[in-house]
Amino acid sequence: MARIPMLGMTPEELREVAAYAGLPNFAAGQMARWLYVRHVRQTDEMSDISKLGRERLAEAYTIGCTEPEERHEAADGTVKYLFATRGGGHVETVFIPDDDRATLCVSCQVGCRMACKFCMTGRQGFGGDLDVADIMNQIYSVPERERLTNIVFMGQGEPLDNWDNVLRATEILTSSWGYAWSPKRVTISTVGTRKGLPRLLAETKCHVAVSLHNPFPAERAEMMPAERGFPLTEMLAQLRTVDWTHQRRLSFEYIVINGVNDSPTHARELARLLAPLDCRVNLIRFHQLPDSPYRPAPEETMVWLR
Repeated sequence: MARIPMLGMTPEELREVAAYAGLPNFAAGQMARWLYVRHVRQTDEMSDISKLGRERLAEAYTIGCTEPEERHEAADGTVKYLFATRGGGHVETVFIPDDDRATLCVSCQVGCRMACKFCMTGRQGFGGDLDVADIMNQIYSVPERERLTNIVFMGQGEPLDNWDNVLRATEILTSSWGYAWSPKRVTISTVGTRKGLPRLLAETKCHVAVSLHNPFPAERAEMMPAERGFPLTEMLAQLRTVDWTHQRRLSFEYIVINGVNDSPTHARELARLLAPLDCRVNLIRFHQLPDSPYRPAPEETMVWLR
């Protein structure tokens, strides 16, 4: 039988692990520290746990961390990592250095169900949810782990489509028994789903980034099929019920595509829609995809929109 990964476990679950290994309850706290503070890679490294206890742990459990299979660094210092998942798929994780900030862009699914036409991942189709161990491993196993200042769930997959596992990962990142980060260091990016958005707003204090990309419903639905299931107007109504002035940031991502969503009419409608919200807009130039009819906006358009 495959051994069970400990990475991603809560103190309650680690108490069950301790019981299996014949260890006292307080060993759960010791194991949490070895996982989330000291970042061990093997159970045998947990030196304040008895040798017999470590042997019992090794029979049924593993840390659950694996090294990235590939690494590609760009000229600006951005590094893309490829991780294998326990389900047999692969996901990309991106490290982005920017002066005193070091951000890790984390994936939550193999592929994606949302099928956004401007997204390479959406064109791949859906290959499965990542469990919490696979999500956390991306953070646990990048060589730049100690430099990280921010985590963004903005890689492959839709976080609200795998919310239970994403929520568990944010709990580990922000809990005193885990990484003890402020929720302000974590951003969750979403196209928005009818059932998932209320949970995102209620169950975590992390920053929220909404993939908007077009202010007109019919055009947005053409670019993003998710618009048909949960219209932008309904999403904005929910977002207006939240107080965004206290330690939590709301932003909107807007990929600028030449001749599609970059006209003065689009800009005016975007400003009208977002006027009631305390938010920011992140303009992103479209990167050309193979066999895509979309084209990047010229530099003068990007400057004008800013």
